[in-house]
Amino acid sequence: MSFQFMLNMIDLYAFHVYIVMEQFIYDLPEQLARCIKSESYADAVRFYTGAMPIFKAYGDSSFKDCKRASEEAVAVIIKNLQGKIFSDSESIQARAEAVMLLKHLDFPVGTLKEQLLEKLDLCIGELQLPEALIRDSLANTDESPNLQSPASLSAAHEVSTREFVEAVRAYRVIFPDSEDQLIKISQNLITKHFETIQEHLSKPISSAGFLGMLKLIWTDVLLMDEVLPEAALPEICLEGANLVVKQFIASTFRRLHQEITESLIKVQISKNEAAKDEHILQITLEGSKKTVIQGCMDTLLEFRQLIDDSLTLMVRLRDFVIDWVQEGFQNFFKTLHIRFVSLSGKSNLTCQDVLPEAVQGDKVVAGLVLVIAQLCVFIEQNAIPRITEEIGTSFSDGGVRGSEYGPAFLPGEICRLYRSAGESFLHFYIRIKTQRVSVLLRKRFTAPNWVKHKEPRDVHMFVDLFLQEVERAISEVNQILPEGVGRKHRRTDSNGSATSSRSNDRLTRSNLQKGRSQLLESHLAKLFKQKIEISTKVEFTQDSVINTIVKLCLKSLQEFVRLQTFNRSGFQQIQLDVHYLRVAIKDTVDDDASVDFLLDEVVDACAERCLDPILLEPPILDRLVVGKLEKVREQKIVSA
Repeated sequence: MSFQFMLNMIDLYAFHVYIVMEQFIYDLPEQLARCIKSESYADAVRFYTGAMPIFKAYGDSSFKDCKRASEEAVAVIIKNLQGKIFSDSESIQARAEAVMLLKHLDFPVGTLKEQLLEKLDLCIGELQLPEALIRDSLANTDESPNLQSPASLSAAHEVSTREFVEAVRAYRVIFPDSEDQLIKISQNLITKHFETIQEHLSKPISSAGFLGMLKLIWTDVLLMDEVLPEAALPEICLEGANLVVKQFIASTFRRLHQEITESLIKVQISKNEAAKDEHILQITLEGSKKTVIQGCMDTLLEFRQLIDDSLTLMVRLRDFVIDWVQEGFQNFFKTLHIRFVSLSGKSNLTCQDVLPEAVQGDKVVAGLVLVIAQLCVFIEQNAIPRITEEIGTSFSDGGVRGSEYGPAFLPGEICRLYRSAGESFLHFYIRIKTQRVSVLLRKRFTAPNWVKHKEPRDVHMFVDLFLQEVERAISEVNQILPEGVGRKHRRTDSNGSATSSRSNDRLTRSNLQKGRSQLLESHLAKLFKQKIEISTKVEFTQDSVINTIVKLCLKSLQEFVRLQTFNRSGFQQIQLDVHYLRVAIKDTVDDDASVDFLLDEVVDACAERCLDPILLEPPILDRLVVGKLEKVREQKIVSA
């Protein structure tokens, strides 16, 4: 092949290329128009950038019109691409692609950088944990169930996160100097995830739902960590998880605290409502016991899921969770004790506090104090041992507390606290009851003029009120406390004549003496009486509490008598009231000897304060008492 032939072939090829190029240039405006119509902007940019060298060489001569038409089309493309970038309806990936195309067109994309990053930052809102998934995670939610399954919601969220990750990847290429801003945006996304969880911790969330949200966040972190490891998102995620897990545990204890409180305040109802259910205290106590023990067991089960989960976050936090659970139970029972004090109306945490004036009325429900007292016993004897056993089985190993600090949960300390609290509340209940009787006694003994008292015709009304208070206490105590180990032998006499005769004989002898000799004989007689223990340790039994209340009320009656001066009729009225009390109360208490002694003391004290202590004759006394008993029986028949 000759050299000339080769030159001819080259010229022919060049001519053919020129013809093709010329046709491409002439067709370019039409091609660009078709791309604009179909929104194939990537093809349009490729066509135009391919023609740029020709336009630079021949754009001012033979291809002048084509160049102008192409530039007009490219202006439209640039405008449309800018619109894509700032359109909320476009995906993050589409916006990133638009930026890349503008860059290929030599558009000054640097001016769009801040606006684009702001847009990316705003897109974080679209990547938040799905609200529907959060609702599905809420325990016992009343909202309508979500139509999408949690799996589909998680999958949709992951797709959105992957789009975000791809946008970050693209932005790092488009804007090499934007790394710091991208790191900040990514960290803000993870922070907002945890803020979303915190906003919902005030509502009951199951451990499964809580772990599901943490797993969703961890998936996001792993995806973003691939394209932006400089953001240290795993460590930020661990810090956030540390915070929300601790808050989740604390909020779970708060809800349990609230449930127990709500189970107790059912007692604080009006008298009419209380009358509808005579077993309201028993129902409340049993419900509160169930709430305490079942609530604690359910709570431990929820927390067990946290330490058993294989999620990387929870594995790294396991030892912390063990400590938080133990500390949580320790603080929970201390706080619950304080709440018991508040509900009972006590003025402080000790059993020596002065009874507030409000207790004299209906502002404090005495039955609630008794329920709390017995609930404290239940917590000490039943709840704490079961919780201790479960904690020892599931939450004893691990922990980050130093050995020198010991375990966070101290069952012995809690047991001592509730043992003391139970006794304190029981004494407080007794004080409430005796204080209300004292109010009756104060009104009874300050109203009449005892020196001018008229001859007694009937047992005074205050005795009925006193017995009603005792009966109310019996009703409350029988609902809450167990019976004693054994009851002492009851008196068999029904009218109290024997005891009345003893008082008659003693006081008849007193009447034969005058002045100091009368008091001397009375005091000498007391020295030879059988020693009777009036004050005994109060036990958590029906007999012990009722005995104590009656004894304290009779001691109060004696003290009020000592403050008055009586004429004969006033003294006989007290004699009648005491005799009726002796008969009416005999089946109420089992410590007969102490009650008899105290009643005798009331009559003795009244005799010492009487100007003319002459007793009613036994037949008159018995007739008045029998008449009163008949009236009481008739009233009971009518009311029944």
